[in-house]
Amino acid sequence: MTLRINIVTIFPEYFAAPLALSIPGRAAAAGSVAFNVVDLRGFTHDRHKSVDDAPFGGGPGMVMKPAPFFEAAEALRARPPIVLVSARGRRFSQPDAVRFAAGDELTILCGHYKDVDQRVADHLATEEISVGDFVLSGGEPAALVIVDAVARLLPGAMSDHESARTDSFGGSGVEGLSAPSYTRPAEFRGLKVPEVLLSGDHAKIAAWRADEGRRRTRERGDER
Repeated sequence: MTLRINIVTIFPEYFAAPLALSIPGRAAAAGSVAFNVVDLRGFTHDRHKSVDDAPFGGGPGMVMKPAPFFEAAEALRARPPIVLVSARGRRFSQPDAVRFAAGDELTILCGHYKDVDQRVADHLATEEISVGDFVLSGGEPAALVIVDAVARLLPGAMSDHESARTDSFGGSGVEGLSAPSYTRPAEFRGLKVPEVLLSGDHAKIAAWRADEGRRRTRERGDER
């Protein structure tokens, strides 16, 4: 099955290189995902291809019009999930990535300027998602975050799929942060790898990793 990911944006060129590189590129080459980047300005009807206008009630900035988004989604015959990336949305999480990767279609709507007309969030998007408690210049970087998190779960995206399953929040018993990782040399500038990782005792190593993951998850939770 191929997952089709539609990305609606006023900057389609923003996605050309990232979607062809690394994990997204591998997933596409394997046939697990097909990217369809749609220029929102293609659904405007004035000579300036205007996608924004002044906000009702006054105030600074410009608001993206609803019509181009609705018309783009209709032309795509987009089916849920239709995601509007927005600072007001709920926080994107690994279960979202897993859910999107298990589907056959995902449409991401990228806003820009001050805001997007609320009717897009209320009556077109099926989900409003944020990638964190900060404001970006547009939805494009957030869309790439979501795409990367989803694509890496697809067949052919990673040479070692077990690596994805044992990531932080990745499943296979990892419900929070993963344990730290080490590689050669065993000692670097006086800094040593934990002895348990050199022991060859797989049961002890698994227990250490589980304990470290729980400890770090608890510590990060306390910091937040």
